[in-house]
Amino acid sequence: MSKANETVKVDKELDMSNAGRSIWLVKVPKYMAKKWEKAPGNIELGKLKIARQVGHKTQMSLSLSDALINMDPLEKIPRHHRLEPSVVAKQTLGVFSHSVPTVATEPEAEQQVVGRIFQKLECRPYDDDCYMKMKLESIRRAAQPVRQTKSLEKIVNNFKPISDHKHNIEDKQRKKTEGKKCCSDKNAVQDVLFNAFEKHQYYNIKDLVRITRQPITYLKEILREVCDYNMKNPHKNMWELKKEYRHYK
Repeated sequence: MSKANETVKVDKELDMSNAGRSIWLVKVPKYMAKKWEKAPGNIELGKLKIARQVGHKTQMSLSLSDALINMDPLEKIPRHHRLEPSVVAKQTLGVFSHSVPTVATEPEAEQQVVGRIFQKLECRPYDDDCYMKMKLESIRRAAQPVRQTKSLEKIVNNFKPISDHKHNIEDKQRKKTEGKKCCSDKNAVQDVLFNAFEKHQYYNIKDLVRITRQPITYLKEILREVCDYNMKNPHKNMWELKKEYRHYK
């Protein structure tokens, strides 16, 4: 059973009623696209001019509006641009529209063909003074390093310097208290081990290092002679005397 408030969303069939409509595909510069994205919806963006003369190639130009140019006075962009067309040959390009339902209760999504692209144009600025200044400014900004060295007028203390860290001081104090571990006689170390294993049957390596006060590498050499290392539970990673040295009651 399905819940009553659940709706099944089914897409409609593709609407092909506008498939024969011709559409222009225009490539604009990045600076123009950014301006259009920031522009409010109540201003004029520009004017398109198409000049046709018999026996001459059609001339197309785009002039941006004053409202768009003056929207950001610190960022000057070229006003006048030319549209250079190119024929769409051996290609079939179309524009599709897909609207997503804004309300959860809407069961269907609209899909339609907006039109067919028959003309591609590229919007390019004229090489005037405004365009040259804009390019020089972009080159200057690109040449600036991300990280720069700056001279400070006064000392900036982001942290308080210390001569030594706490854990280093504690480690030095511990070594000083315990003294430097040196290798004792092998037989003496074995006697200490046997006395320890009379109290407990299993030990880990840390406890044996603490009891014998021997370097871990030297201690392991002696342990391999008189002890077995358990690889399985319940006494995994622990040492136990070999059978010939066990004298448990």
